[in-house]
Formats: sequence, structure tokens, C-alpha cells
Amino acid sequence: MTKQVNEIKESLREKLDPQTYRIVCECGTEPAFTGKYWDCKTPGVYHCVVCESALFDSSTKYDSGSGWPSYYTPLSETSLKQRIDTAHGMIRTEVVCAQCEAHLGHVFNDGPPPTGLRYCINSAALDLKPS
Repeated sequence: MTKQVNEIKESLREKLDPQTYRIVCECGTEPAFTGKYWDCKTPGVYHCVVCESALFDSSTKYDSGSGWPSYYTPLSETSLKQRIDTAHGMIRTEVVCAQCEAHLGHVFNDGPPPTGLRYCINSAALDLKPS
């Protein structure tokens, strides 16, 4: 790692609680049905907990039954980046914040219309700003 990356990670370690740091910096996950937003119905916009970029609108959130906040589309086409994740013996598509590359969760092709996508996101990676 470069010195700059190490400095950023140390800064985040001081800013974030240990679980949030593990999720956004080390590609962790929170247990299903435990995150603060998995069943949240409050209208607003969900932002990246690291850089505060707007990621998802609550109007695209739905109950997928998975135990994690799920959305069928991001706020904009440029809000997220996707990467192939081969950890844990699976091939999945990881979703990260396009601005700071914080790990958010994964996207799957089993969501509702109109996109057919399910962005399965860790609550710890999000900060809801109510409307």
C-alpha cells in the first residue's frame, strides 16, 4: 500500500466504528436483519457513510426478504462502481461508492421491475438523510 492509502485508512479507522470500518474498508458484511436500515421506511436519500455521496433514493428501496436494505436502482448511473468478487467460493458483483470506493454490498439479477436488479447493501455503509 502507498503511504497515502495507509493514511486514509488510519483516518477512517479513527472516524468509523470497528464494524463500519470492517465493512467499508475490508469488504465485510453485517449479519442479516441486524442493520439499522434493513426495514427502514423513512423517505429520504441514502448517502455513503465515508464520503457522503448520494447513492440511493428511498423510493427505490424494497423488502427483498434478504435482511439487508435492497434497492432496484442507484440514484444515478455514476453513483456506484461494480467489481467482480470471487471471495468465499462464489462469483458475485461487488458494489462500491464511485467517489471513494467504499465497499457497500453486492448487486444481483433477482430484483423487481423495472430493472430486475437487487442492490443488497450493508446498513453500516449508509447514512440516511430524511426528506
